[in-house]
Amino acid sequence: MSAPTVLVTGSSGHLGAALVLALPSYGLTPLGVDIIPSSTTHSIIDITSVSELTALFTAHPSLEHIIHAATLHKPHLASHPKSAFISTNITGTLNLLEASVTIGIKTFTFISTTSTFGSALSPAPSQPAAWINESVVPLPKNIYGSTKTAAEDLCMLFHKEHELPVIVLRTSRFFPEEDDDDKRRAAMDDANLKVCELTYRRVDIADVVSACVCAVRRAGEVKFGKYIISAPAPFQRTDEVLRGLDEDAEAVLRATVPEAEAVFKVRGWRFLERLDRVYDSSKAVRELGWEPEFTFEKTVERLKRGEEWRSELSLKVGKRGYHAVSTGVYTVR
Repeated sequence: MSAPTVLVTGSSGHLGAALVLALPSYGLTPLGVDIIPSSTTHSIIDITSVSELTALFTAHPSLEHIIHAATLHKPHLASHPKSAFISTNITGTLNLLEASVTIGIKTFTFISTTSTFGSALSPAPSQPAAWINESVVPLPKNIYGSTKTAAEDLCMLFHKEHELPVIVLRTSRFFPEEDDDDKRRAAMDDANLKVCELTYRRVDIADVVSACVCAVRRAGEVKFGKYIISAPAPFQRTDEVLRGLDEDAEAVLRATVPEAEAVFKVRGWRFLERLDRVYDSSKAVRELGWEPEFTFEKTVERLKRGEEWRSELSLKVGKRGYHAVSTGVYTVR
């Protein structure tokens, strides 16, 4: 029996490449498509072109699943007009959804972003940290968040109208580049910052891939769902914790994961002083059967043993940059 074939859009990007590299180990055969060539892209396809998609699906009638990762990202805000975001993120998604219905795709996984929450993510200093779960209403603050939210709505519409099994995964940050905020870059070592972010707003790319596999496997049962994909927070949601994350996040983390203090001290690392939000991914764990391996606690254990804190897959994918972005930390030079 042959392995199910999965169309992976955006296969030259970070997540798309990771999916193409890793899906075979999960018993799935990836078909990578992108507008730019790479070692993980099998066909050069523009998802905004209906004719190109039609030719692709005609040439590959065995396609059963779609993981739609192609998108214009936040780094493109400075390099692309709003119309380009609408074309790629909305029209491209619509084209794929329509094709899915036409050819009878079994499951559709849409890669969205926690950036859709926008203004809900940053309470002012002296306000408790925001606990972000799927019940929080998105408040996009730029065209990136707005178009991803609109694409999510299209996914829901196609599920309602055509009973297409769709899973929306709102991923937190997994990019390997340094932070784009000058103050955050200057505040601490890049690895130090990224490990700290695993407590509230980061996820390893290998865990995103496993979440996608869970989505493919469970979509037929779930039918439709939206899920936050971020490393599970090491602390529980209480008023005391949320106030503490605003007032003294270091104290909260020391109390919650006490072994982290010695591990950080050996490396000369620091804790973040304040956390403004916490992404709650417990719904994905509960309903999709997702089992993230790169949590903050497990990362501290790896560091204690002298092991690499990142996944092997993240190192293999490396820094791929962002299409047509020519300035800033996101550019591969």
